[in-house]
Amino acid sequence: IIRRLGDLLEGNMAELMTLCSREGGKLLTDGVDEIKEAVDFCRYYAMRAEEQFGQPITLPGPTGESNELTLNGKGVFAAISPWNFPVAIFCGQVVAAAVAGNSVLAKPAEQTSIIAHRVIELLYEAGMPRDVVQLLPGDGPTVGSVLSSDPRITGVAFTGSTDTAQVINRALAARENAPLPALVAETGGMNALIVDSTALPEQVVADVVQSAYQSAGQRCSALRVLFLQEEVADRIIEILRGAMQELNVGDPRDLGTDVGPVIDEEARKNLAAHIDKLKAEGRLLAETRLDPAHTGHGTFIAPTAFSIDGIDALESEQFGPILHVVRYRASDIEDVIETINAKGYGLTFGVHSRNESFSQLIAQKIRVGNVYINRNIIGAVVGVQPFGGQGLSGTGPKAGGPHYLLRFATEKTITINTAALGGNATLLALGDE
Repeated sequence: IIRRLGDLLEGNMAELMTLCSREGGKLLTDGVDEIKEAVDFCRYYAMRAEEQFGQPITLPGPTGESNELTLNGKGVFAAISPWNFPVAIFCGQVVAAAVAGNSVLAKPAEQTSIIAHRVIELLYEAGMPRDVVQLLPGDGPTVGSVLSSDPRITGVAFTGSTDTAQVINRALAARENAPLPALVAETGGMNALIVDSTALPEQVVADVVQSAYQSAGQRCSALRVLFLQEEVADRIIEILRGAMQELNVGDPRDLGTDVGPVIDEEARKNLAAHIDKLKAEGRLLAETRLDPAHTGHGTFIAPTAFSIDGIDALESEQFGPILHVVRYRASDIEDVIETINAKGYGLTFGVHSRNESFSQLIAQKIRVGNVYINRNIIGAVVGVQPFGGQGLSGTGPKAGGPHYLLRFATEKTITINTAALGGNATLLALGDE
């Protein structure tokens, strides 16, 4: 069933791309990547389920006894997914919970309910029984709160803000006479990238622009804070300023568009307030020009870059095309790492350096889920770069990784005294070998 869903998603890519663009404001190119990721989730989790759930695991034991370990579903999972990846993350959560043997109540983000409805239609077409997976559209405070407080729910898969994850966690814990639940949460990040003086400036800027501004900065993995060694900071900022002027902001359905709108008016107002505050402090480094002919109608935010004194200046993640730049001295690199770790987030992180030992040292000391060296920090690939964080950025295990399905399962050990049945029959064949 899950493999057939992958085939159906692939076969309906054009329709799903269009829905992502019209309802979620995604670029068409981002839509292609998203459908491919959803297909990868289906095929990867189907493969992992066959390997991990297909046959009992035989365990060692004394002669006259057999021991087996089986994996089974926990019960009913609520899958609460975000609007920024309305096909891939929605699909990944639902498929993982179902293929591990659970019934699923799928609650998509209210901003992208039409896309979710179409995915569920394809899931039913693939053969999924309707009493196994049900779609529950609606807003978070109404539908999400009911799900997380219902004692029949045995687990929740959630992707969204850290604050909302903590609300869900408290609601699950407060239930009376309810099973102890599993919470699989992937939340926000204060994602940073450190650039030292050996890095290639042109490569740095290309990766920074992708990491900070692709998808209008509306990715959990998007770059929020860029640390530049002071010897190369001016040069990199100069190149970044030029690159940002080349970005085209406008209709996501136009193939010439580089940055589309943010998800809704509420998001636009919150981001604009942050931008106005930093502009008032005289911290603006660069800003992409908006063409009113293309951005006069819609929730557009111009890509911006600001200078700040340190990551401590940020109280919360700004989920949009806003980059914060910090200059640092080479002698202060240990302090830089400590301040990043002290924020408590740990999702993605990047290093740009041609000094391999420096990159490896930073990668070892930073407390995050995904570290990228000399490349952008977005676009994790299923089965290749399992995605997920730690601390305030999530519970783990990583989506698209070998341990993810286990979080949706219970384990059962079956021990049989084979001697009580007349001994272990397999021993009779030993003399024939």
